[in-house]
Amino acid sequence: MSWQLGEGAAILIVVLVGFLPTEVWRTLAVLAGRRVEAGSEVFLWVKAVAAALLAAVVARLLFDPAAPLQVVPLAVRLAAVAGGVLAFMLTRRSVFVGVLVGEALLVGAILAFGG
Repeated sequence: MSWQLGEGAAILIVVLVGFLPTEVWRTLAVLAGRRVEAGSEVFLWVKAVAAALLAAVVARLLFDPAAPLQVVPLAVRLAAVAGGVLAFMLTRRSVFVGVLVGEALLVGAILAFGG
C-alpha cells in the first residue's frame, strides 16, 4: 500500500513534532531566566555548562571530525583553532571575528587538502 503526505501535512508534522516542543522549553527557559540574577550561583553554573558544551563540540570537531574535515590533518585543525583564539584575543574579545578567522582557516585548509 502506497501512502504519501501532501506538502501541507508534512509542514504540519514538522511544526508539531520539531518546532513546538522546542519552543515550549525555550519559553520556559526565558521565563525562569528572568528571575536569575547575573552574578548568582545559578547564572554562573549555567554559564559554566554552556562553556563546557561548547568545548565538547569543538573537541569533537577536532578529534572526531565529519567527512569534510577528515581530509585535513589534526595539526592543521588545531592551528585553525589557535588562529581563531588569537584573532579573538587581538580584536578585544570579538567572538564574531574569532569564529570568522577560525572558520576561514578551516575552509582554506579543506580546499588546500582537496576536501
